[in-house]
This record gives sequence, structure tokens and C-alpha cells, in this order.
Amino acid sequence: MPDELSVGELGRTVNAMRREFHDGMASLNGRLDRLVSAEVYTLQSAHTDQRITALSQEVQKETSAREAVEAAFEQYQLAERDRRERERQARLYQAIVPVLMGLLAAAISIWAVVAK
Repeated sequence: MPDELSVGELGRTVNAMRREFHDGMASLNGRLDRLVSAEVYTLQSAHTDQRITALSQEVQKETSAREAVEAAFEQYQLAERDRRERERQARLYQAIVPVLMGLLAAAISIWAVVAK
């Protein structure tokens, strides 16, 4: 019977096991307090999904707006190029017409002198 524990030793062993059990439970409770409940996680996930959806819609709107601005700018550039071309042609005609009129007047004057 030397391997058997006495009542006192058995009580001390049970008390030590009880303290270890309480310490373990306290540690487990501390870790569980830091966890998020399933309801809170579900709500947070739903909110995050809604926010991501809203942000993707905003990104799509911004992309559409940017594309519209780019298209408008391209149209503006084309219109400006056409306007400049018309102005260049107008200046060219404004320079050529008086010269041609002068040459025509000179030719008529020379013809009038030669024809007399």
C-alpha cells in the first residue's frame, strides 16, 4: 500500500487540480471575451458587403463620368481643329482675293492701254 495516496495527499491533489481547472477556465473565458459573436460577425459582414457594393457602384459612376469627359474633350479637340482649319482657309482667301483683284485690275489697265 505504499503506492496509495493518503486522504490528505488525495485532498491536496484534488485542490491542485481544481485550481488548474479554474485557471484554465479563466484563461478560456478571457480569450472568449475577445471573440466576436456570430450575430455581430454576420451584421458586420453584411455591412461590409453593402459598403463594397456601394463603392463599386461609385467607381462605376466615376468611370462613366471620366469616359464621358474624355469623349467630350475629344469632340472639343476635333471641333477646335476644324475651326482652326476654317480660319486658316479664311485668312488664305482674305490674302489671295485682294492680290487676284489687284492682278486683274492691273491686267485690265494694261489691256486698256494696249488696246488704245
